[in-house]
Amino acid sequence: MSGYGLTEFSEDLRVIVKSDGQTGLPRVAEKLQQLLANPAFVAESFDDSIPPGKRVLYHDPETDVYVLAHVHAPSPKPGLPHSHGTSWAVYGNAKGSTEMTLWRRENPESDDHAELTVIDKYVLGQGQARSYPSGAIHSTNQPGKAWVIRVTGTDLDVLPRYRFNSKADKMSKADKMLEARAGSR
Repeated sequence: MSGYGLTEFSEDLRVIVKSDGQTGLPRVAEKLQQLLANPAFVAESFDDSIPPGKRVLYHDPETDVYVLAHVHAPSPKPGLPHSHGTSWAVYGNAKGSTEMTLWRRENPESDDHAELTVIDKYVLGQGQARSYPSGAIHSTNQPGKAWVIRVTGTDLDVLPRYRFNSKADKMSKADKMLEARAGSR
């Protein structure tokens, strides 16, 4: 494979994480965009015959970083807000788009319910990537089929993560604030 591939990305990822930790996540997102711009990498990692789900493309045992390929089926409604606990993540779209919503918790974590407010909404399009520090509360939606690369600081399946329940938690949208911000861009 010519160009910037998974091997080069994995090497850069390891160096950035070891030297900068979470402060280097924007650089990881830039490198992921560079990887997603390589059509040979996308063709090697995804094709239309792969069913929805995730696969590990790379794991670095020294830093415990994972690079995962996700195939998302179209979803009629957004997922519920959640965080990845103590891990960070970088999302990038190889094909399709992901609607991202960022939330802020308004009440103390010691309360038995959560009060969340939308603080940002945007679409990650094909070839775009963005980083999310540990504890970031977000929700995702793929209105069409999407091929996503997600880089995580560890195996999320073994971490306590936080999912918010729309029946028990209060989720308000600061639509006027978001509309005003979108108009000023």
